[in-house]
Amino acid sequence: MRDMREHLAMAAKLRFKYQKEGWFLETINIYCAAVKGLVQELSLVDIRSCGFLTFREYINEYADSDRFQSLLAETKRLFDDLSSIKYCLSIKGISVKVRRYESEIDYSKTVENTFEKFKNGAVKDYKCPFAEGPADMNHVEAAVLDLVARLYPDIFENLDNYFLKNNDYFDETIRVFDREIQFYIAYLEHVAFFKQVGMHFCYPRISNVCKEIYDYEGFDLALAYKLQKENSVIICNDFHLKNEERIFVVSGPNQGGKTTFARTFGQLHFIASLGCPVPGREAQLYLFDRLFTHFEKEEDIKNLRGKLQDDLVRIHSIMNRATSNSIIVLNEIFTSTTLQDEIFLSKKVIEKIIILDLLCVWVTFIDELALYSKKTVSMVSTVLPENPTIRTYKIIRKPPDGRAFAIALAEKYRLTYDDLKERIKS
Repeated sequence: MRDMREHLAMAAKLRFKYQKEGWFLETINIYCAAVKGLVQELSLVDIRSCGFLTFREYINEYADSDRFQSLLAETKRLFDDLSSIKYCLSIKGISVKVRRYESEIDYSKTVENTFEKFKNGAVKDYKCPFAEGPADMNHVEAAVLDLVARLYPDIFENLDNYFLKNNDYFDETIRVFDREIQFYIAYLEHVAFFKQVGMHFCYPRISNVCKEIYDYEGFDLALAYKLQKENSVIICNDFHLKNEERIFVVSGPNQGGKTTFARTFGQLHFIASLGCPVPGREAQLYLFDRLFTHFEKEEDIKNLRGKLQDDLVRIHSIMNRATSNSIIVLNEIFTSTTLQDEIFLSKKVIEKIIILDLLCVWVTFIDELALYSKKTVSMVSTVLPENPTIRTYKIIRKPPDGRAFAIALAEKYRLTYDDLKERIKS
């Protein structure tokens, strides 16, 4: 199917009519062979999943349908007709004549045998190989092909008609299967890469009703891949929500893994919704209708909005579209305003989230949000007790310690221990 798409893309780029139509014919020939091959391979496999059983039944019916059988027969007939064409070229100076082949004798071997006796050791090869690839057809070759078409008008008229009427040859269900199955196979290969180093994956329990969720030993796929390539340690984290709990409020020092945790939460639910195994030893997740995210991004001077206004516009759009079945991931919003205003705006947003009964992860420096309601759960990124400057990247359930915002302010105004040492030196 990849070859088919490459042929189809190449056919679209070609300039000369019959070369374009010839490549289109080859495209459909590859497609027909792929369908027949898949039917044959699936017949040899002990399939048990409902999805694959249904697809196998569909593709068997499609392969036996009048539409496909007609396409298959017409493609083969046209290939045979084009393959049967023989013609002669008469070249004299810049004049090229094309005529039908009339059983003329092929003197190639006779000429080769005549000059065989003149060979004396290694000689230079003067053969001119035919160029490969459709882009190499020049105007002379195209003109010769046009003259051949005039010699065999019926065959090339059939090729014209074939090209015009089969633009919709690609079955939509097979097209979707082709693209999606590549994703699933690639994902399973990606999973195998992590399993080799001892990371856990599981098929989660899924519900679109129960919002009690959990994942044990989960991790961020993108970061884990980068760390594994660098031979660094991959840190796993656990989370769970039970009873009325709906919102994770994640606080802690900068560069402590808070954003990674939020991203992991979104990844797990999105990957689970696709039917794929998720990072973790055991998991139960929620089947959402929409997954919304709000991560910090650079200001866009084209929209003439400041950062605070942009945050407000984006979160307003999310709140208007979210339902009680949605999931929201928020990462440090309203940080461009004063602390008092940030608290006021954040409480308005969290009230709306609570009313909608949404599942949410909210990364913030505002400790008050973690204690706002029975639906909120405090998660804190931890540091080594003996050296608070070293992050463990473990996110655990515990009350906020009140240090996160202080550290953020100290870093903002360059009042951390390292900053002070540097300034004292200078």
